[in-house]
Amino acid sequence: MREVDVSTITKAVRNLCIDANYYLSEDVKKKIKECEEDEKWPTAKDILGKILENIDISKNEDVPMCQDTGMACVFVTIGQDVHVVGGSLEDAINEGVKQGYVEGYLRKSVVADPINRVNTKDNTPAVIYYEIVPGDKLNIKVAPKGFGSENMSQIKMLKPADGLEGVKNFIIKVVKDAGPNPCPPIVVGVGIGGTFDRAANLAKKALVRPLSERNKNKFYEDLENELLDKINSLGIGPQGLGGKTTALAVNIETYPTHIAGLPVAVNINCHVTRHKEIEL
Repeated sequence: MREVDVSTITKAVRNLCIDANYYLSEDVKKKIKECEEDEKWPTAKDILGKILENIDISKNEDVPMCQDTGMACVFVTIGQDVHVVGGSLEDAINEGVKQGYVEGYLRKSVVADPINRVNTKDNTPAVIYYEIVPGDKLNIKVAPKGFGSENMSQIKMLKPADGLEGVKNFIIKVVKDAGPNPCPPIVVGVGIGGTFDRAANLAKKALVRPLSERNKNKFYEDLENELLDKINSLGIGPQGLGGKTTALAVNIETYPTHIAGLPVAVNINCHVTRHKEIEL
């Protein structure tokens, strides 16, 4: 049994919150650069250039890339041989989020109740997803999620008879419905299968997969590429002003499902697809 003190977890989460908001992951920056070089529409090319400039300013001046510094989504993969000591794991994570958002001068965007809407003033609580695996490692991913794009996400309980075409049509519809609102170019996270809630979880998880990685299943890899081509043919373009770069990637995750169901969730993210991780 390996022990991990909560103070180590808090410090790690604090730093991840700041780093995720200040320094865009290289996989996302590289993809934006590739799209900028390949973009034929002058306005679209100019916008992508400004996005790249903004990324560099954020990195060089240690400031957030976007004013919406997001609700902290935290993915915790914990080995069953890890023993967290010194307090509560969840409290440690939320304390790290609090410290990161206060000390990193990140906007506090969380309200304590969805109806009464009083700001918690420290961006807590985080939304935390736990996965228990064999081993003695603790992996933490922090993915701040802005709500301009989150609000464009949808889920649908398709019927098995809707089949693959029904899945494709729904995904394309969600992107069309979103239009310019999620600050394209976007990343499209798709969850297929499981239950209503599991599909949404898969779509969220898909967004933290590096854009350089395709689904390991050849069928879904091909589907990701096909959907990306179809989405980019819509002409929505960067910031909705036209162009061939509407999406940077389509990431699909799947799970077994019931014989009577075909749940599909689409979680949209803007070009500031932030995620940082650490293994303790």
